[in-house]
Amino acid sequence: MTLHPIKIFMVALMVVGAATRAMGDDDHESETERSEHEAVRAAVERGELKPLSVVLQAVLPKLPGEVVGIEIEREDGVWIYEFRVAGEKGRLFDVYVDAATAQILKTKEK
Repeated sequence: MTLHPIKIFMVALMVVGAATRAMGDDDHESETERSEHEAVRAAVERGELKPLSVVLQAVLPKLPGEVVGIEIEREDGVWIYEFRVAGEKGRLFDVYVDAATAQILKTKEK
């Protein structure tokens, strides 16, 4: 089977187009991440939530293991830190903490 130059060109265009779209998506995600970081930083400056370092000092002694991941979300107007914690025997927990008060709201085993 012989590939004609036009077919090779068309395949190359499709590959380049797909790669360009994928790179564009990455730019959009990083832009979204930047705006989320800015929103969190602004909320800390306004006193709506405590900085992560302060919350960690308060909750680390109460956690059932080692923190392996952290997320922050706003749920119903309340900032919540979600800590993924690896406990004994490979058990995983999600620990939800009120970001304004550093109080543990709930712990859920995964």
